[in-house]
Formats: sequence, structure tokens, C-alpha cells
Amino acid sequence: MCVSLNSALPGLNNTKDVEAFIDSAEVVVIGFLEGEESYGYKELVEAVKQVSSVPAAICSVKEVWAEYNLSSDAITLFRKADNHQENIDLSEAKDLKADGLVNFISVNEIRYITEYSQVTAVGLFNSEVKTHLLLLANRGSKDFVELKERLGALAPEYTGKFLFVLLNGALKSNLKPLEYFGLKPKDLPRVGIYDGNSDTKWLLPEGEISTERVREFCESFLRGELKGMKEAEEKPKTEL
Repeated sequence: MCVSLNSALPGLNNTKDVEAFIDSAEVVVIGFLEGEESYGYKELVEAVKQVSSVPAAICSVKEVWAEYNLSSDAITLFRKADNHQENIDLSEAKDLKADGLVNFISVNEIRYITEYSQVTAVGLFNSEVKTHLLLLANRGSKDFVELKERLGALAPEYTGKFLFVLLNGALKSNLKPLEYFGLKPKDLPRVGIYDGNSDTKWLLPEGEISTERVREFCESFLRGELKGMKEAEEKPKTEL
């Protein structure tokens, strides 16, 4: 059970509490800290005020820390999209500031479907999951929200296999990634796969972007059947 400890963050008293909290959202942050006076607590409270989309809590029970391979105070982000745990070891973070924690959370806030930006790109490309399923669509188009929700619902089936990424083609800053796939905003919406291990890309053939077609696209990649298919039109290599 979570208790407030009369603090700004809910308290987690045992492993069951921690597991339930991690399971409660796509991305969460937990301060594994001895108490409110601990180094990092005030900075964490201030940071989560600025990143309200990510729930945060504190666990002061050291016996629980070992379950997450922690031996000293840490601030840890857990996310479901790739079953990842990202730690800040506070014994090594000598000049921790709230702004730095905001950046840490924002960079690592990878969700079942993550909108591509210069900030999220860092977390996406640092993930151990190197294959991205990309929804390339223009924000404001009639089917943008529906497609985002449709693929977001499919993404949990591919945890640890793909990161699902939404790229807004209406942004000028995203023109280069679109060019990498041989596309322009007028060509959207489309769906593609980018495999970071081989630096290879494919586009789902034009047509309805249905759950069934995208699932089969993913499965074809996993079966190795896309390897012999024509890749997306080659353009000069561009950093995504």
C-alpha cells in the first residue's frame, strides 16, 4: 500500500507496492531514498512538478532496493515500452539540479508510441531495442489521432521487439527523416520500419493502415521476410 509519509511524494513500503506502482503507468519515476532529507529528494519533487505526465514516488525501504540491483540512493525511471530501468546513482551525481532531472525524465520518457523530437530521439536511439515501427503522419490531418491510438494499442504486443514512433510530418524539423524514407508531407500517412542494427528501412505499401496490415508488417520483419523485399527508396543517408 502507498502511504504519503506526509511528503510531496507517495511512499512505497515493499516490493509489491513498487511493482504495482511501476505497472500503473507506461513510465514512472521512483526515488530510492532514505527520506525527505536525502540528497536528491527536493530536486525530484521540483522536477516532477514540471513533468506532470510521469508519476513519481519514493521508496525508503533498503531491503526493496536490492530487488532492483540498487545498493545506494538512486532516482530510477521505469518504462514499459522496452522493459527498461534507467538509474541515476546519487553517489556519483555531485551537482544534481531539478532541471537536470527534468531532462533525464524527458529524454527517457519512451512510451508505447513516442512522438519523435530532438529530445526523445536521444532515448529512442539509446534503447537496447534498435528496431522502430514508424507512423509517419501529419498532425491535424483527419486520421492522425485515430492512427496514433490504433498503433499505440498494437505496440504492447511488440514490447522488446519494436519501439513504436510517431513522426509528425507537418513539422519542418522532421523533413529530413521523411526524406530518409523518400517521402514528403503530402505522401502521408505511411508506416515504415527502421532497423538500427543494419541501418535499413522499409515502407509498408500504400493502402489502409489497419491493425492487421501493420501487425503482419511487423511479423514479416521478425520472420526475416522483409530482408528480400525492396527497401524504402534510397536517399543520401540522413541522421534521424
